[in-house]
Amino acid sequence: MFRLTFLTLICLLLACCNEQADSQRTYVLSTGTTGGTFYPVGVALSTLVSASQDIDFSLTAISSAGSMENIKLLRDDQAQFALILGIFGAWAYGGSGPIVNPQENLRSVSAMWPNVEHFVLKSDLTTTGTIQDLKNLNGERYSIGMRNSGAEFTGFYIFDALDINWSEELSVAYMGYGPSANALQDGNIVGMNVPAGPPVTAITRAYALLGEEMTILDFTEEEIKSLNYEFPLWESYELEPGTYPTQVETINTVASPNILIVREDVPEKIVYDMTKMLWENLATLQEIHSATDSMSIDSALAGVTVPLHPGAYRYYVEQGVNIPEHLQTR
Repeated sequence: MFRLTFLTLICLLLACCNEQADSQRTYVLSTGTTGGTFYPVGVALSTLVSASQDIDFSLTAISSAGSMENIKLLRDDQAQFALILGIFGAWAYGGSGPIVNPQENLRSVSAMWPNVEHFVLKSDLTTTGTIQDLKNLNGERYSIGMRNSGAEFTGFYIFDALDINWSEELSVAYMGYGPSANALQDGNIVGMNVPAGPPVTAITRAYALLGEEMTILDFTEEEIKSLNYEFPLWESYELEPGTYPTQVETINTVASPNILIVREDVPEKIVYDMTKMLWENLATLQEIHSATDSMSIDSALAGVTVPLHPGAYRYYVEQGVNIPEHLQTR
């Protein structure tokens, strides 16, 4: 009887220890390059988690090459949360585009801020001021973003949708946002692809250094229609004057949603607390980075293509958010 009682107590203690270890687990949020918007917002989210007295887990934000690498990190459980471009959610969950194998273990938490396309070109190479100017570069060197980044894959996707023969017209360089801005200033490239929430640090720095010598290219309504041939994600987006240094005119570009996703096997309570923390601290997040100014719980599911995690689903039900059928937890 003594042995049985002793073993029972040991099992109970081990169970309590395991539960405590699980509740104190550190989860990894994979973001993007330090010159973009994913990284500073990811750091802000991890700081909010650390500051919350109602949350019993930790969150560490790490930099990465962006959406494509983030999908791989989630697949391999090297990260449990990630910020990605909306189209990568559609590609990954369904197994299409550059992602061959469906990753049905992914779940969504929320749409975030718009991911705004910044296709930059030296002004002396522009004729129309639109994305079509990239058809006439005759092999000039252009930075598409880092390899395996969202910038790379969405950049090529946009080029293909608009019949821009990038393999012949461009000499493609693979650089992060900060190095691209430096290379543009030094004359080593003639332009760069920087999709991110404005104001983007790398674009701000490039404008401050080059001013009218660089142009962010416009998109026409017809071009936006062409982008949406597969997924209806892109919408027109106006960069108002003053968004960047020396910018005096409105820039008519395009944007698609960013989304916060999570592995399906993360406990429901963890994701519920994460979702609640996100929306209850939105004002603080908006003070940290203005890219999040457009976020609201009313548009929390706009452009989301991956089914919700049960924890996020429970929170949105409590808040009375209308949840489309394709996002309801399966």
